[in-house]
Amino acid sequence: MAQYFEVHPDNPQPRLVRRAVEILLEGGVIVYPTDSSYALGCQIGEKSAMERIRRIRRLDDKHNFTLVCRDLSEITTYAKIDNQAFRLLKNLTPGPYTVIYQATKQVPRRLLHPKRKTIGIRVPENAICRALLEALDQPILSTTLILPGADRPLTDPEEMREELGHCVDLIIDGGFCGLEPTTVVDMTQETPVLLRVGKGDPRLFEE
Repeated sequence: MAQYFEVHPDNPQPRLVRRAVEILLEGGVIVYPTDSSYALGCQIGEKSAMERIRRIRRLDDKHNFTLVCRDLSEITTYAKIDNQAFRLLKNLTPGPYTVIYQATKQVPRRLLHPKRKTIGIRVPENAICRALLEALDQPILSTTLILPGADRPLTDPEEMREELGHCVDLIIDGGFCGLEPTTVVDMTQETPVLLRVGKGDPRLFEE
């Protein structure tokens, strides 16, 4: 059965954060809160953990995972960003946006869009998530916690425990964190392209 941590949403307990990071580094799959909804996450290099997430959500090999990063400087390690994009990113991060970029060679090939060689990146504004990222010292490979056949993410940690307790290693209960997905923006062209309207304000891209 999965371990279950009740973590304070504003002041995450360092002991629990450290243990959660240990589980990630051991190849585990975790459920954790972000600023838009709960997510499934694992370490970037753990192929078997990524495949477990695919099975939980019944995702095909065309699904794009997201790299959840702690700050702008970490993003530039994994995505090719010019000065104009960097300025826009400063307005979007931290926040409920996923941005699509051309990936750098630091991103494992299996994580890329098969044809376009792109990767989704985001920097959430959630204290628990940011504490995990700081302690882990690398991004978390993530996808929204939407179970097969559902149209909305799971929000109740007790329900997560019932549904996922047998197939993940840790569930972090950080309270309610939202139902809306992130706003997704393709930044691979000269002009940003809004792909999905979610929690993030889309007006930044309509001017």
